[in-house]
Amino acid sequence: MGPADADDAWSETFLAALRAYPALPADANVEAWLVTIAHRKAVDITRRTGRREIPTSDIPERPTAPGSADSDVWEAVKGLPDKQRQAIAYHYLGGLAFADVADILGGTADAARRAAHDGIKALRRSYPREDNR
Repeated sequence: MGPADADDAWSETFLAALRAYPALPADANVEAWLVTIAHRKAVDITRRTGRREIPTSDIPERPTAPGSADSDVWEAVKGLPDKQRQAIAYHYLGGLAFADVADILGGTADAARRAAHDGIKALRRSYPREDNR
């Protein structure tokens, strides 16, 4: 995380805190509450920067042959409910934060996170790991 990312995390922390403050219970530990928000924003920024595209030379197109493992995965993804498939695509492939996914799909960031989690869980059931880690 660079200085610009730290500035972004700081700004996002206090914007989120200002939005949520009116609903904060009177007996809440404000310091712990702020630290939790800051931690989550830093994690979001770190994940977002980890998903930045890396410039490469031309990548050849590899068509997926019917019956290959890749086509099986795409078929499993197509079989997911729309919200799960879209949440997975926007978050894991598009690199969007769950708050942004929620803005696109409608609903809350928690609902988008849950839809993506449920979709990944369903895909993992379809494709269990072969090793015993």
